[in-house]
Amino acid sequence: MCLFFERLPEMSLMRSSHFPVIHVLLLFAVVLLAACARAPVQRSIELPPPQTAPVPPLPRPPVPRQDMTHTVGPGETVWRIGKMYDVPAKEIMRRNRINDPRELAKGKKLVVPLAAAPVPIVTLYPSKKWKYIIIHHSATDEGDALVFDSSHRLRGFSQGLGYHFVIDNGSFDRHDGQIEMSPRWLKQQNGAHCRANRMNYRGIGVCVVGNFNKECVSEAQLDALVYLVNKLRRYYDIPLSRVIGHGQVKGARTDCPGKRFPWREFRRRLRTAGPAS
Repeated sequence: MCLFFERLPEMSLMRSSHFPVIHVLLLFAVVLLAACARAPVQRSIELPPPQTAPVPPLPRPPVPRQDMTHTVGPGETVWRIGKMYDVPAKEIMRRNRINDPRELAKGKKLVVPLAAAPVPIVTLYPSKKWKYIIIHHSATDEGDALVFDSSHRLRGFSQGLGYHFVIDNGSFDRHDGQIEMSPRWLKQQNGAHCRANRMNYRGIGVCVVGNFNKECVSEAQLDALVYLVNKLRRYYDIPLSRVIGHGQVKGARTDCPGKRFPWREFRRRLRTAGPAS
């Protein structure tokens, strides 16, 4: 509602008993309409994401179905695990004697019966806050979302894992190139991966497991990274120029994601498979 009229000196005319009532009403209407014309009401409507062609899903490797062991990561649910392995959630619950899916705790080992090779399940949420994608390496030989969640809590991160996504390298029972979503992404929370230039508030943090100062990104990891980044940047309309490494952020003092990170090949694949930047 517009309230600009209460500051106008013309309204002092209302104090005069000789000022016709009809004139007061007309003056009120004119001032109200003029004020609204100068200051239109802003509607807080979330704009839909740009309409773009979907990113083709990563193909499921042609591996025979078999029982697999899965360690529950931060934020994972029985439903999401079932989608990953193409197994109904109720079958996973039955095999592991889970009565209530809310009982599922991170770190718990599950048997996934007759599981297919896993594929990434990446959920996207309408938002206008994400303007950059920041690539990191873990600078460790091994790790996964569960390990980093524990280490980040020890460092004082009250919400745990600081990245939004982790791409595994095959250690700790994870598959090489497996994409893990963190609770921060599921809840659309700010990151804790890059304080420089306020990237925690506007940058999606993606960590690729490995130390790329001394080793190379695996082919499976690179495939998964290209898939994930293109999916994110298409949905959130992020140009290729804003897909950068941690060390490329203004004010950051690091060589992350490592001197051997394959930037040329990575960008070539993004251009080939994704939209123009």
